[in-house]
Amino acid sequence: MHMADTLVSPAVGGTMWAITAGVAAYSAKKIKEESNERKAPLMGVLGAFVFAAQMINFSIPGTGSSGHFAGGMLLAILLGPYAGFITMASVLFIQALFFADGGLLAMGANIFNMGFLPCFVAYPLIYNKILGGDTGRRRVLTGSLISAIVALQLGAFAVVLETLLSGITELPFSKFVLLMQPIHLAIGVVEGIITAGIIVFVRKARPELLEPLEISRKVSTISKRVPSMKKVLIGLGIMAVICGGILSWFASTYPDGLEWSMFKVAGTEEIHPSGGRLHSTLAGIQEKLSFLPDYDFKKSEGTIAEEASSSGEETWPSVSPGTTVSGLVGGAITLFIAGMIGFVLVKRLSKNGVAGGRDR
Repeated sequence: MHMADTLVSPAVGGTMWAITAGVAAYSAKKIKEESNERKAPLMGVLGAFVFAAQMINFSIPGTGSSGHFAGGMLLAILLGPYAGFITMASVLFIQALFFADGGLLAMGANIFNMGFLPCFVAYPLIYNKILGGDTGRRRVLTGSLISAIVALQLGAFAVVLETLLSGITELPFSKFVLLMQPIHLAIGVVEGIITAGIIVFVRKARPELLEPLEISRKVSTISKRVPSMKKVLIGLGIMAVICGGILSWFASTYPDGLEWSMFKVAGTEEIHPSGGRLHSTLAGIQEKLSFLPDYDFKKSEGTIAEEASSSGEETWPSVSPGTTVSGLVGGAITLFIAGMIGFVLVKRLSKNGVAGGRDR
């Protein structure tokens, strides 16, 4: 569901950038106030896992379409809305800048659709309402599944609205929304199952991660020794390496839900901009910065022409060293950036005086 720059106008793209920048600044402020040191390493490892997991597209039977794990609800549940949003923004920033996945102008919209809506809408209004303070297995499974489905439905609808406001006439609202919502409902079911499975794993290893922040604070102040997070961190780290380094070879070759819907409506998976220097300038910047475009090594013009003229079909699984390198390098970059953001915010809090935060 990564939108390309050609799907948003400068006005819509700029507005969404401003909104997400404001939410990011507010989230950073709230992370400082939370006084939760466990979040820094968890932000890094979860960010790396979400990056790697998003590389694996799974086929939607009977449609000729595919989807991928988005991860917004997983981040919100395990990190809370503020750290979850910052981590998702880090993932999408790295994908757009270094892997040409999602546009630079559309980055604000992508962060809003896959970060803000799960963390600040589906998490408090769906997940928390279903749990009602009870972290029992059945409530956690139900809340994870339903909230993940709702989050993806909201994100899909937001994409349609953003293209409508951008004046993309090739994608009429009624036709586009009637395709986007059902296909992302199917994708959302898979997303919900994956999310619920991971949450159950975490619930067994570190159940206090699913407790509200206030309860976690009381537990940490009463207990002199906080239980180690090593099991969770190692487990998620191993899954990130396996997903990015190996399972990414088995990604479906079908177009994702957004591309599939665009093709059904407009007859093409790519919408060409109606002129404008900003789109071409940003495309040029992205081409220069992305050292592993489309999660593969850069190819010469001759290689691209040779592949285009080839009549052979794409092989599956696609065992590619470029894909493996992309998964491992991208995961490592995300681990570093998301983890460092969390570390800096927590460190800044401790310098300003953690005791003051506890007295509030």
